[in-house]
Amino acid sequence: MDDKSTLVGATDAKSTLTIKELRKTFAGLVAVDDVSLSLQTGEIVGLIGPNGSGKTTLINIVTGLLDKDSGFVDIDGFDISALPAHRVARAGLVRTYQTIRLFKNLTCQENVVVGAISVGISQREANSLATQLLDEMGLAERANELASRLTFRDQRLLEIARALAGRPKFILLDEPAAGLNEEESDQLLALLRPMPEAKGVGILVVDHDMRLMMQLCDRLHVLNYGRTIAAGVPEEVRANPEVIKAYLGSEA
Repeated sequence: MDDKSTLVGATDAKSTLTIKELRKTFAGLVAVDDVSLSLQTGEIVGLIGPNGSGKTTLINIVTGLLDKDSGFVDIDGFDISALPAHRVARAGLVRTYQTIRLFKNLTCQENVVVGAISVGISQREANSLATQLLDEMGLAERANELASRLTFRDQRLLEIARALAGRPKFILLDEPAAGLNEEESDQLLALLRPMPEAKGVGILVVDHDMRLMMQLCDRLHVLNYGRTIAAGVPEEVRANPEVIKAYLGSEA
């Protein structure tokens, strides 16, 4: 990952994902309450908070899986908040899932090719792109193995490779460190930390591994009961009394 000139998808153009005053209710329960945040290509923003704080609902709205009640989401001024999920991906915003959603009966190569073809990349270019991305993820030797045969960690990496195959501007990672041990979490950190600059993408990541998040993220955005309670660089957020009370605890 050190030779950034060899990486697929790098670009000098800056883009901005803007989430503005999003609100979502379920049967009178406010799950997301006027949340606003922004993310630029070249940076990593962490979304944290207690279970039930609205993080997954927010991501599902942003990626077109849930309708919003109000607010908007746009990329460089283009409103994507009413688009279905497949069109959100074509607009430049892709995601991974806390529960891994690979095509288990396809090979690693085929999984990544599907990610490219789904946004309109040709079969030939998709195959070339998949080969390079698998190499970057350390999965080149397993390209022709079924996804179901990978270790849990490698399935996580394959899902990230598939997301990158769509040549997105922004990637939303939902619990990428879930189920990983400390060594694997450190390996994930080493993979993700240079990715925004190398790939020209912005990353919004949700995870409960605070050791990872404090090292990985340029900024943190904290939700509790659907509302933003803090936002800033990790050091500021970690010292915020409301965040400590709601989420981090006195040992953080």
